[in-house]
This record gives sequence, structure tokens and C-alpha cells, in this order.
Amino acid sequence: MKAELFFLVALPRSGNTLLASLLNQNPDIACTANSLTLEILAQLYTLKETNVFKNYPDHKSLDNVTNSALDNYYKDWPQKYIIDRSPVMLPGNLNLIKQYYKKPFKVIVLWRNLMDVLASYMQWYTENPDAFPNRHGFTNDLEKLTLLMNDSGVIAKQLKSVQNALEPENIDMCYFLKYDEFVLDPENHLKNLYKFLNIEYYPHYFENLKQVEVNGMQYDDTVVGSNMHKVWPGKIRKIYNPYIEKIPEEIKKRYGHITL
Repeated sequence: MKAELFFLVALPRSGNTLLASLLNQNPDIACTANSLTLEILAQLYTLKETNVFKNYPDHKSLDNVTNSALDNYYKDWPQKYIIDRSPVMLPGNLNLIKQYYKKPFKVIVLWRNLMDVLASYMQWYTENPDAFPNRHGFTNDLEKLTLLMNDSGVIAKQLKSVQNALEPENIDMCYFLKYDEFVLDPENHLKNLYKFLNIEYYPHYFENLKQVEVNGMQYDDTVVGSNMHKVWPGKIRKIYNPYIEKIPEEIKKRYGHITL
């Protein structure tokens, strides 16, 4: 792969799609919608636990496949820089990348106040009956938000990955970007991000952004529910979400203390 590869770690509903839409204005950058890269690494790694491998533990041959997985995944992409947004960036995956990707890499860590994330989820699944939290037979917000925040929940998993980026051995390779600060001054924050990535700055526009599309591929939100990855029109700005007032007190007690 000729392109330089970066990774994006973030909580859901934290401006991932907004940031991707902005970065993809630059023809030299491809910020992916979703990818299977880290899922592939994780699955290849788990092969070492199978009886077939234990019976004939050829580490070198399996490592050859794993080491080449990331390069081969993106080898046909024309952009100079690729920012990978794998949805399964879990704790330990940074270690997997360091183990099998033999090139230096940097990580963008996007953070948003956890209660704002939950409020955004509440609004989304309330306005979209086909959203996946509504498919489990739960009837109230406490049950649905608990589903998202339990150990196997989509928010909890991503939260652990963000926290993993804060470990001393990882922090120097990471650029931390807070959503609330980013939307108030996106241009300056983008300039700082470009500097961290060592990429020449590209003049972006910050109003009426396009929906995320990379090499002709778009999200299929019918998988998770309507409007999950919609970029809203108008100027980038911070918007008060009234659903913040509807978060159950029990959820606030359990998770309100969590911060970056």
C-alpha cells in the first residue's frame, strides 16, 4: 500500500461522520465510512486459539497473512492518506495494530460528553422506530440506554477503546479532539489536526456539507436504522439537545462521572 494509514477512535454520536465529511473534501484523503480492517486482524488473531492451529502452530505463516492484511485492504485506493474508521476499534486493537502493522501510525481520538452521546441516541431511536435499540423488545429509555452501556453494548465497547488510547504507551501517537470544542471552531481544529498528521492543509468549507461518500461507497443505514449517519445541512454549530433532560436519573448516576 502506497498510502499513509491513520486510525480514528471515537464514541458513537460524537461527530465521526461530520469529521469524515470534512476530511473527504480533500482529494488526497479518504476517511472511511466503515471498514473491516480491525475485524480482520482480530479474527486472524483468534485463529491461534483453534485446535487446528495448536496442533500445528505455524506462527510465521499466519503472521505473514496478518502483517499484510492492512496493506492489502487499501492497496487499490487512490488517495495518499487513509483514515480508517473501523467500528470495532476495541481495547487491545491498538496493540494488535502495533503488533502486525510494521509502519509508524497515528490515531485521532474524538470525544464527546457521554450524556450528550446518550441524549443523541435517545433522539435517534425515538424518531426512528427501526433503530436497533427498538428491536429488542424494551419499552423504556432506562432499558434501551442500559443495552447501549452494558459490557457488550456499542457505546461501552467504544468507550473502552477511547480509554485505551489514554494508556501511557499509546498517548503520544494520539490526537485528542473534543466534539464540543471542534464544532465551535472547526477550521482551527482541522489545521491543528493536519499539523499532527503532517499533511499539508487543505482549504475546507464548513456549511452544507455533503453526505459521507468514499470511492463511490455510502452508508446503508437500513442496517442500523434511518439517519444514523446523516450530516445535517447548514453551518457547523453546537445545538442544544432537549433529550439531555430526559435521560433517566439512574443512567446519570451510573455513568455521569465518566469523562476523558
